[in-house]
Amino acid sequence: MQKNILVIYYSQTGQLEDIVKNVAKPFENNEQYKVTYYNIQLKKDFPFPWSGDVFFNTFPESYLQIPSDIYPPSDEVLNTKFDLILFGYQVWYLTPSIPVISFLKSGFAENILKDTPIVTISGTRNMWMLSQEKLKVYLKRMNAKLVGNIALVDRHDNYTSVLTILKWLTTGKKEASGMLPAAGVSDEEINGAGKYGEIIKRYLDKGDFANLQPDLVKNGAVEIRPFLVRMEKVGNKIFTIWSKLIINKKEKRPLLIKFFKVYLMTAIWVVSPIVLVFHLLLTPILWFKRKKQREYLQGINLK
Repeated sequence: MQKNILVIYYSQTGQLEDIVKNVAKPFENNEQYKVTYYNIQLKKDFPFPWSGDVFFNTFPESYLQIPSDIYPPSDEVLNTKFDLILFGYQVWYLTPSIPVISFLKSGFAENILKDTPIVTISGTRNMWMLSQEKLKVYLKRMNAKLVGNIALVDRHDNYTSVLTILKWLTTGKKEASGMLPAAGVSDEEINGAGKYGEIIKRYLDKGDFANLQPDLVKNGAVEIRPFLVRMEKVGNKIFTIWSKLIINKKEKRPLLIKFFKVYLMTAIWVVSPIVLVFHLLLTPILWFKRKKQREYLQGINLK
């Protein structure tokens, strides 16, 4: 019997679209599978490249997971029972992006995701771990079956990737220039993402996903950097304060957004190195705790 596979994604730059399509490639042109794509579309989409004002002004709604209106999927998507869903998403401000949140909070998401095996796929700068935790909560509420996770990231150091991603988002230019490398996930990893699809295919054919995630991890699908986990935890606490302040003080929003921009740049270039120093100093003391944390974040369970 033919197996139905749904690929859900939203992609501004095309990077995530390339990743999910490469993961899905082993299922294409094969009579045993039918692959359907659902590209999430906002009724009022965000611009790309971003202007600085729009990028930072998107922060509070993004972090607080406030949805926007989206177009519904086709009747085929709404009326088909899928055997597997490949769910591609990106991270905005330590949270699944507004288009993804808008889908998850739509009236039709639960009917699509419920009781269905799901592999989440992200393509990010590097801070995706706690965003994945937030996504796990949504999937659990909808009785979806998270069976795997693939998290592809920019492998350059944290500070280099900040410069390259800002250039890419504001100019649309991903290519290397001057002393800066190309932004985002490397072409080699994007083009090689089909290997994860081959692994997923084997488990789908068996009808048993129990060991899928360890297999994906063994093949490089998930990298955890403990320092970035610490940065995410601090960032979530601060972002909670800033986002609520901006939302509640509507009359002062333009000024508060400017202050937030200054804060964010200061946190990246001044506070982050200080946190890194303490992180390194505490490594011998916290080694076992971080090992346990790494193993949890590489997995698919929800605490």
